Amino acid sequence: MRLRIDLAYDGTEFHGWATQTGLRTVQGTLEAALVTALRLPDASLVVAGRTDAGVHARGQVAHLDVEPEALTASAGRSVDPPEQALLRRLNGILPPDLRVRRVVAAPPGFDARFSAIWRRYAYRIADDPALVDPLHRHHVLAWPRPLDTAAMNEAARQLLGLQDFAAFCRRREGATTVRTLQELEWRRDPAGLAVATVVADAFCHNMVRSLVGCLLAVGEGRRPPEWAAQVLAARTRDPAVTVVAAHGLTLEEVGYPDEAELATRAEQSRAMREPV
Repeated sequence: MRLRIDLAYDGTEFHGWATQTGLRTVQGTLEAALVTALRLPDASLVVAGRTDAGVHARGQVAHLDVEPEALTASAGRSVDPPEQALLRRLNGILPPDLRVRRVVAAPPGFDARFSAIWRRYAYRIADDPALVDPLHRHHVLAWPRPLDTAAMNEAARQLLGLQDFAAFCRRREGATTVRTLQELEWRRDPAGLAVATVVADAFCHNMVRSLVGCLLAVGEGRRPPEWAAQVLAARTRDPAVTVVAAHGLTLEEVGYPDEAELATRAEQSRAMREPV
């Protein structure tokens, strides 16, 4: 059977999602906990979006394939459904900067990565000294100059839609950089922080942080709003575009279609994302 696992983590002390030998990662930590909780020789997770070192998540989604008998046996004497018993056991094993929020049996055709139709990130910036809170230093970027969010939104609107985001991505051999950017908008939250909401069908490596870096140059007045579209059109990395720090970025939510469309969406996504 396939389990859907919803989780959240503070990325500060993790070297990103993906397992790396000798380094503390989200995947490595969660897989080790699953091995213990389910009494398995190993566990292999598939995730909706691999986050970089220092990036946080509130709404990450992964899946794990497991024999039903193993899941049932892991519950021991618990009278709770085995998925609930596993949830409780995992959170008893995991460190406090990584929490499992939900474990359920996934519907047919569900794939945490390929069934997703959008991912929503938020990037938070304190651009006023009065807003810089030391207690939030691991989750909010402190910026030394005020930002014009109206100018940033004018620039952001030129980047929406189906585009080749090669100018904002670290290239990977054989992988496409074509994405559909569904939303990119800056707002002030009630505290006054500048918060970017970024939604796309998928993201390539460093894409969100590069987009934010480009728009910061506009927000400071160092570049005009039309510069963002010029960078995009060039389809090559521009050294003037800064990849901003990871700690201001949080994966907030992953969206999936109705159950009847999960398998079809997964097939379509594989065809678009995987090299031939």
